[in-house]
Amino acid sequence: MADFDLGLVWFRRDLRAADNAALYHALTRCRRVLCAFVFDREILDPLDKHDRRVAFIHASAVELDRTLRDAGGGLIVRHGHPVHDIPALARECGVNAVFANRDYEPSAKERDDAVSKKLAGMDIAFFTFRDQTIFDHDDVMTGAGKPYTVFTPYKRKWLDTLTPDALKPYASEDHLQALAKPPAGVKHAMPSLASLGFADAHAPAFPAGTSGAYELFDDFRDRMADYDHAREFPAQKGPSYLGVHLRHGTISIRALARTAHDAQRHGHGKGAQTWLGELIWRDFYFSVLHHFPQVGVPGDHRAFKPEYDLIQWESGDAADANFAAWCAGQTGYPLVDAAMRQINTSGYMHNRLRMVVASFLTKDLGIDWRRGEAYFEALLNDFELSSNNGGWQWASSSGCDAQPYFRIFNPITQSKKFDAAGKFIRHYVPEIAGLSDRDIHAPWLAKPDALKAAKISMGAEYPQPIVDHDAARKQTLARYDVVRGPGKRKAAAPETDD
Repeated sequence: MADFDLGLVWFRRDLRAADNAALYHALTRCRRVLCAFVFDREILDPLDKHDRRVAFIHASAVELDRTLRDAGGGLIVRHGHPVHDIPALARECGVNAVFANRDYEPSAKERDDAVSKKLAGMDIAFFTFRDQTIFDHDDVMTGAGKPYTVFTPYKRKWLDTLTPDALKPYASEDHLQALAKPPAGVKHAMPSLASLGFADAHAPAFPAGTSGAYELFDDFRDRMADYDHAREFPAQKGPSYLGVHLRHGTISIRALARTAHDAQRHGHGKGAQTWLGELIWRDFYFSVLHHFPQVGVPGDHRAFKPEYDLIQWESGDAADANFAAWCAGQTGYPLVDAAMRQINTSGYMHNRLRMVVASFLTKDLGIDWRRGEAYFEALLNDFELSSNNGGWQWASSSGCDAQPYFRIFNPITQSKKFDAAGKFIRHYVPEIAGLSDRDIHAPWLAKPDALKAAKISMGAEYPQPIVDHDAARKQTLARYDVVRGPGKRKAAAPETDD
């Protein structure tokens, strides 16, 4: 016998009908189930009107609506503020309970608390479920009941905690017969991108919806065995490219982790093990954001290590000019510039290059990591507050389990190691494509005859380096001296130039 007569599933970061925890619980606990999605103005209004992510979300919502309609239901869509729209819709439809999957970002938790209180005042139950992670923030803790702040022991405990049930899918797709059509008189039509205030000038960088997710996943499964090696080279098809789908829940994290775990157990190479490790990093950063929310406070992100907030970052006109050059891919360092042009033109950046450009911004240019974090937030298709913050704090050495402050990526060394033939550079920085494989990593060091043959005049077709890496490295070690404490500042810092 059903617990409730009519339930409402509030879709957010879980735009799929299959293996959806909230949808499953609603379908199995309610006699009839309605479904809703809100294009949240709090999130959308500040965005550029050509933002690729909105096109991706819209296309994914359209596909979800079609799937629900084919099963006898449909998606009730609103463009407004969930804190108002969800309780209002619940009242209008006469539902007894609202079901949703948990969101771990600080602003999302505030939103859900407000919705829960409004629903409680209307005598409507509100249930949330773990769905976008394998483990909740309190599931993987130290023996003393404390959150982990170092990844390797967290990963070890995560794997020790893992059971078949943790990876078992929620068979929501097997219970869709409980879906109900939106009640007569309840507005539910899918708005167009234009009516949301967005232009369809950019197609989504990746195929959208669950169909798009499985198109990428099916392709990646054939490449997974080589993931540990291929993922390092931006000119190769190495990554899964599933980040945007994980961000918006168009595919289940359980399906991905289960595939990786099974492949690893059956001895299918280090690739599956490495990819599973990347999925565990995602859980780790969600846990860090929950237990240490100061790192993600809207508008005021703090360093995980408080002493790193004492660093005096470069500011003023020169720093602003360098930041603008970094954003535009005009630093004079080809690999850095290629990476920045990749994110500017596609909304995607290869993971190795995210580390390279973050190290360059913070340790070559001496610019606050928060400026780079905000730039990525504005452009990345797969933007995830927890992972983006964790990655930038890792690169700047201010986060939990971050690289040591004296580890500084050398953009030339990284270029020669991971794009040796310059294939990636030539694609995004075509003005220097005529240089040899040897010269393309540091054009300013090329001989005049080589530059002339390539039709390049440094400072004209391509900029001179905006900073000298060796000099910047020494300045960075001095800048970071403040984090070592008065008793340790006299000791020489080791120098690691990767």
